[in-house]
Amino acid sequence: MPNDAIYMGKKQLCVAGMYGYSSWSQYWENTLKRENFNIGTHTTQSVMVMPAYGISNRVNVILSLPYVWTSTSAGNLMGQHGIQDLAAWLKFKVVKAGGFSLNAIVGGSVPIGNYVPSFLPMSIGLQCRTFTGRLLASYREPKTGVYLTAHGSYGWRSNITIDQNSYQADDRVYNTDQVRVPNTYDAAVRLGVQRKGWQTEVWAERSSCLSGDNIRRNDMPFPTNNMQATTVGWYGKVQPRNIGVNARVGYVLDGMNVGQSTSYMVGLLYQINFNK
Repeated sequence: MPNDAIYMGKKQLCVAGMYGYSSWSQYWENTLKRENFNIGTHTTQSVMVMPAYGISNRVNVILSLPYVWTSTSAGNLMGQHGIQDLAAWLKFKVVKAGGFSLNAIVGGSVPIGNYVPSFLPMSIGLQCRTFTGRLLASYREPKTGVYLTAHGSYGWRSNITIDQNSYQADDRVYNTDQVRVPNTYDAAVRLGVQRKGWQTEVWAERSSCLSGDNIRRNDMPFPTNNMQATTVGWYGKVQPRNIGVNARVGYVLDGMNVGQSTSYMVGLLYQINFNK
């Protein structure tokens, strides 16, 4: 994954097929936590293909391409569906000393699908190009397999074009179809055990925009919003041979301009060794 210190060996490929499910019925309008009975429960589902390949034992490339669809349990907002964004990551093991490693990860994404980014919360994405730089430190005790990782990231996001000639943001009206999407940062810690054939961990993550405005009272979200979330969860993987499974659970403890979602992910893994 782009958020761990685990690497595929040279000329090894692991392909993951994953299904994700996330839902919320309460959200933060600025800092006000509320319900909206015109939406009911909002649900986002996705299926994604994610291959990871070892260019060398210390350099990996990771790709992902999701198909996403949204729906609500009440109201008349139409859900969106389609291919979202193609993402690519390069992961470098910069320092390796005993059980400690320092890793540099760079990545980006480009929109592939022709979805509507301003129709939040039904949109499947923001239609912006992104670039992310991440520094990840990890220590794994060799005998027990217990590990601790921590990372920090900065994310740049491009402007987007919307299907209207003006919009309101920052208490102003902008007479343009060009929208500035806020840049982001995130930080996370993970504590777990990694042994031959299996892995389990608990994690906590904070993600936030570096600027932006708030959802106006009784209004819809907009790409300029300052979205923030603190999330905790669990991740596990079992892969005794070339076939394995993984699973992930997450829950948003606190946020701003986001839904208080509970999310689940399950995946099927298949590993190929091109050295043989």
